[in-house]
Amino acid sequence: MLRQALLGVSRSSTIKNLAVHAPLTRQVVQRFVAGEDAADAVAATGSLAAAGLLTTIDRLGEDTTDRAQADGVAGAYGDLLRLLTEDGLTPKAEVSVKLSALGLLLGPDGPRIARANAERICHAARNAGTTVTLDMEDHTLTDATLDVLRELRRDFPDTGAVLQAYLRRTEADCRDLARAGSRVRLCKGAYAEPPTVAFTDPAEVDRSYVRCMKILVAGQGYPMLATHDPRLVEIGRYLVRDHRRQPDSYEFQMLYGVRSAEQQRLARLGHQVRVYLPYGSDWYGYLVRRLAERPANLTFFARSLVSRS
Repeated sequence: MLRQALLGVSRSSTIKNLAVHAPLTRQVVQRFVAGEDAADAVAATGSLAAAGLLTTIDRLGEDTTDRAQADGVAGAYGDLLRLLTEDGLTPKAEVSVKLSALGLLLGPDGPRIARANAERICHAARNAGTTVTLDMEDHTLTDATLDVLRELRRDFPDTGAVLQAYLRRTEADCRDLARAGSRVRLCKGAYAEPPTVAFTDPAEVDRSYVRCMKILVAGQGYPMLATHDPRLVEIGRYLVRDHRRQPDSYEFQMLYGVRSAEQQRLARLGHQVRVYLPYGSDWYGYLVRRLAERPANLTFFARSLVSRS
């Protein structure tokens, strides 16, 4: 129930305004968000690379309302990739992109606009020597996102996909995508979804995650196991061992600011670990969904909202 309440809060403009203007909210944001501009993201990427960690960088923002804004997001990713290249960080960093930020929801032409902007980013990433992963959003955009993915992979076959284990359809999607050359990030999912399309019991979500993980690890693609759950991490370690996967044929992924010591422990054990690193001023929806995934963080967040100092 707490998770559902938090996901409801993520859509509240009233609470968003309160959170954005609370004096100490920045302390919470800085724990989970690298900063407001690309230079902040590049600096954080450098620090993580020095600690032996990879990154995937997300420029926050989903509520794109016009073509100019969508094109601007694509341009901002180009600038980010240029800065990463100048600092020699692209071997350690890729970018994650939400199609809604690139114009997917801009009416009948939305898919075409989003695809064109995603192609711009993929070109920039290829020139920089790195890759792009298409983030997954709520279930109403799953088919549209996978359609764009299929089109992008004709020219950019290393474009990554994200699948969410709490969706009932995801096992079938894993079977479809667990093929040679396919990069797939498996996460639990962080949007409010109806029980007709998603598992709502945490134990069911965990079981679905394990089933999906088994399909991806046994397949010929490149699984990216995104979880902070210690049990699922250990099952993932067992599966890659059991299937004799080489260290460069898979990776674990975790969020910036969450279980940082565990990220470094896994890296020391020889696993590739990639940190999902968000930056930007439009952090509210992202942060509240992170709290919904890990409600123990709620106390820290709540203190910042009620503080008057």
